[in-house]
Amino acid sequence: MPDFYSFARGLAIGFNALGFGHILFTHGFACLPTSGISMMPTMDPTGTWVLISKHYRRGRDVKVGDVVDFLHPYVPNTGVVKRVVGMPGDFVLEGTPYKGDGTMVQVPEGHCWVAGDNQTWSRDSRVYGPIPLPLIKGKIIMTVWPRHKFGPMVNTLRPLDDDGLLDGP
Repeated sequence: MPDFYSFARGLAIGFNALGFGHILFTHGFACLPTSGISMMPTMDPTGTWVLISKHYRRGRDVKVGDVVDFLHPYVPNTGVVKRVVGMPGDFVLEGTPYKGDGTMVQVPEGHCWVAGDNQTWSRDSRVYGPIPLPLIKGKIIMTVWPRHKFGPMVNTLRPLDDDGLLDGP
């Protein structure tokens, strides 16, 4: 009989661990690869793995400068990674900086404006417009691979001061 109890206890521990893992990776975190050149130099074109916190899904607590993972607004079941450059009510440049006519647009309520760090090669809100916040699956909180980029995802955007100049270093 002790063998049966040992087996049953091990089985219960295994199911608990499996359930905990399922909850953790369904509702907590995801570790996924990225690809493409639109987020260079922040992410390499291939082989970059990132840790995504799902606490930020549906745009909860997302702010300007965060790098988010979201569902593509026009291609079903396709994930996209971009940096948030505008939140509801913000005015953002509609086109690429230093190109075009400098038209500004206001981000509508319930949406955000995203852009790739590599502006020349990024298809982002400049192409498909503002992203509905419910499409956000999470925020990238760190790079886990390649090893030389291991660490937290840094917000590289800097605020402007009252004169419209970059604040800080």
